[in-house]
Amino acid sequence: MSIETDEELSALQKESSGGRWWNQPRTVWAVAFAATVSFMGIGLVDPILPAISEELQATPTETSLLFTSYLFITAIAMFFSSWVSGRLGARNTLLLSLAVVVAFSLASGLAPSVPWIIAFRALWGLGNALFISTALSTIISESRDADGAIILYEASIGVGMALGPLAGGLLGTLSWRAPFIGTAVLMAGAFVAILLLLQKHAVVKTRTPLFAAFTGLARLPLLSFALVALFYNMAFFVVLAWSPYPLGFNAMGIGLTFFGWGLGLALTSVLAAPALTARFRRTTVIAAGLASLLAVLVLAALFVESAPALVVLIIAAGLILGVMNTVLTESSMAATDLPRPVASSAYSGLRFLGGAVAPPVASAAGAAFGASAPYLYGAGALVVALALFALLYHRLCVVDGAHQEDALEEAEALIGNAD
Repeated sequence: MSIETDEELSALQKESSGGRWWNQPRTVWAVAFAATVSFMGIGLVDPILPAISEELQATPTETSLLFTSYLFITAIAMFFSSWVSGRLGARNTLLLSLAVVVAFSLASGLAPSVPWIIAFRALWGLGNALFISTALSTIISESRDADGAIILYEASIGVGMALGPLAGGLLGTLSWRAPFIGTAVLMAGAFVAILLLLQKHAVVKTRTPLFAAFTGLARLPLLSFALVALFYNMAFFVVLAWSPYPLGFNAMGIGLTFFGWGLGLALTSVLAAPALTARFRRTTVIAAGLASLLAVLVLAALFVESAPALVVLIIAAGLILGVMNTVLTESSMAATDLPRPVASSAYSGLRFLGGAVAPPVASAAGAAFGASAPYLYGAGALVVALALFALLYHRLCVVDGAHQEDALEEAEALIGNAD
């Protein structure tokens, strides 16, 4: 009798802990680790942008293309990543993507000039695209709880965003080449982790049409979230790509500033986002986040000459971005019944196009109109995002109903367990 009771208690404990974001299989943690390292590659460039400009005699607009080439190819390739992963299987796609990143991050570190780095970063972005959308769908499919898996995924992004600038700042004191080479080494470690820990069954192949992601955007709720995310991501990358220049710090100073930014992003992804969506509707959280980020960018434009004020505003932006990333990703996945890889490809592809556009436009605006202009451009993108949010609200609010149904199911399960 006691044995049966112990087994029942064990089962109940396992069931009750299933919704915790950290209670995931080791395969999920392996992919999350690789995601952390992958996203380090985005922020890694930040601290060394001024050094690259100085040593290779490039303008801020030219060095901003290090983001644009990377993000543009990432965005375009995202639309087809579900087709690739369908033919290769998730595990093989992740391994291929990491191998590509290792090769071209190393090539970036050995490049002789900015145009070569831009080209290698574009190919790096190809590997990153295959990884990002496949990693998200793999984490969800392998997880015990989909929302918890998304929180873990966004937390991995935040940690990667935090550690990337810090690693870039530390290695950038040696040479602007060192962060790229360091990323190649870390990505090789991620490759080994996926190879050893992600099980063979993740190689399962499916027949996904080549243009499935574009067809997926015909689902109006998913398209609506992707359009809002497109303009939101413009503001995201204005903060990331332009801020190193008005700060005026050395590589370590920029690295520490964006470490604080990324740490805030990671913490709010894990702690604040689920707490807010438990209390408020997802659409309410998204609207408040867009408005708060708009206020931060306007303040950054006003106080751009004050480095201490700008540091505080950059970190404040990170806190908001962490919430927004998690809630937007959760909402886009909940807005459609499409297969996860297809929905992820469609949403991520359109979202990253915004990131590709923002850095050169912001840099050109800064060169033409002064250091505050890029922040005003980012604020303008957020005004468009808010206008789209209001216009498309009847499409976006479907996730509020889904969220309430999920909460009701969880409540009923708890009542059943208590009985």
